[in-house]
Amino acid sequence: MNTSKHQGAVAAGHDATANAAAAVLRDGGNAFDAAIAALAMACVVEPVLSSPGGGGFAMALRAGDHTPTIIDFFGQTPRVKRSAEAIEFESVFADFGTARQEFHVGFGATATPGFVPGLFHMHEQYCSIPLVDLSTPAIQTARDGVVVTRFQAYLADVVSPILTFSEHARNLFAPDGQMIKAGDVFRNPGLGDFFEELAAAGPGFCIDGDGGAALLEGQAGSGQLTAEDLARFRCVDRTPLAFEKTSGPHPATVFLNPPPSAGGAMIATMLDGLEDKWDGGTEAVVQSIARADRARLEARGDLDRLLAQRGTTHISIIDHAGNAIGVTVSNGEGNGHLAGDFGFMANNLLGEADLIPDGFHRWRPDTRLASMMAPTIVRFEDGTLSVLGSGGSNRIRTAVFQVLVNHMGNKNALFEAVDAPRMHVEDNHLDFEDMFDTSDREMFAKFFPDHRAWPDHNLFFGGVHMVSRSPDGHFDGAGDPRRAGVFRPVEQSFSSKAP
Repeated sequence: MNTSKHQGAVAAGHDATANAAAAVLRDGGNAFDAAIAALAMACVVEPVLSSPGGGGFAMALRAGDHTPTIIDFFGQTPRVKRSAEAIEFESVFADFGTARQEFHVGFGATATPGFVPGLFHMHEQYCSIPLVDLSTPAIQTARDGVVVTRFQAYLADVVSPILTFSEHARNLFAPDGQMIKAGDVFRNPGLGDFFEELAAAGPGFCIDGDGGAALLEGQAGSGQLTAEDLARFRCVDRTPLAFEKTSGPHPATVFLNPPPSAGGAMIATMLDGLEDKWDGGTEAVVQSIARADRARLEARGDLDRLLAQRGTTHISIIDHAGNAIGVTVSNGEGNGHLAGDFGFMANNLLGEADLIPDGFHRWRPDTRLASMMAPTIVRFEDGTLSVLGSGGSNRIRTAVFQVLVNHMGNKNALFEAVDAPRMHVEDNHLDFEDMFDTSDREMFAKFFPDHRAWPDHNLFFGGVHMVSRSPDGHFDGAGDPRRAGVFRPVEQSFSSKAP
């Protein structure tokens, strides 16, 4: 934790990701410029969690504005659905140690990706620095290589059945038959080529250029994605949900991702269920989580009704002027195939059960998928501004909710808010990190006979990366240790490029 006065701050899932953003802020770019640089770098150094073949959401707040804007660039279902027998769609399992999770991969699991359109949409609307300059650190790192961290090696091992699904992918992630391991230098020059050509050619590169051709490779034979899907994808600007906290300490407005995303609606339901119990008591929190899960089941995917009653990473940035952005992106876990020679996988979003609530192959064509991703901004009554979000599949909603409760009960304790043990309820089954008091564990057993204790922090429970700026310009933040998160304050003066 750091509460010194700085010129800006970043929280992200990797040192290199945070450093790329910090360098932009240090050189005079705004928070949005820094986010673009961080996203490109995340694709290079966090390849399981971030990819040009995926999609996501950004919550952007310009300094001086009261309400942020949500930019939805998440995956879209293809315009034409083929029969299950005609596509490649295979089951694989990710092993978290204490639990296993089933995913589906193959060309038929790929939704229309929105990452590249989102990148250009954000750049056009918010940025001050040319895209080629923002992409240069990622391009150089992809070519020079990055030392694999213990966390990235562990994550690669967890999803190794996906990273080794095809020969092309095995050659990148498991050269000589061995998965990349901590301490190895991982080079991906093809991804460097991709970002270099993308910056030079513009968004058409991923529609009717070589990037688009790479994304469509294999789709005609055993997938569902077409050139028309790529050409017709559009980013959507949305007004966030606003939850007003008026009871308890630290009154605030929480801005959340609105429908068709499910994450913000679920978090709003949990926050509302707390009523005035903002002391963070474990029973109040777990019961609010459980009630929201029951409401989710009763709503059967109807988010309006809910409000009335997975491989993912997040970046949070605030600059010296008060511009703020939280970006959560996902590739699912990847579809098992590299896109041409460009060193990244397209997504497997159609192979994730929580994104297809009616069952695999029962999605509606040409429809934006309803993600659990939830970039969030909190504006406190005293002027403090916080940005947070998480990866973690269907656990995103409970990860963000619990950190919000901890943070809004004591907004100065950011690392403690992120580091505190977590719980998740799904279909009346409770998972929890086994660091609670004895009385809490007894309460868990009483209310949730079907439960599972995890011996330590685990990436299963998400990765909340968070930054905060006080009214006097001091920054604080935390990167989630569950996903090797990094908080990086930026100390140098600006040359005033930022608006």
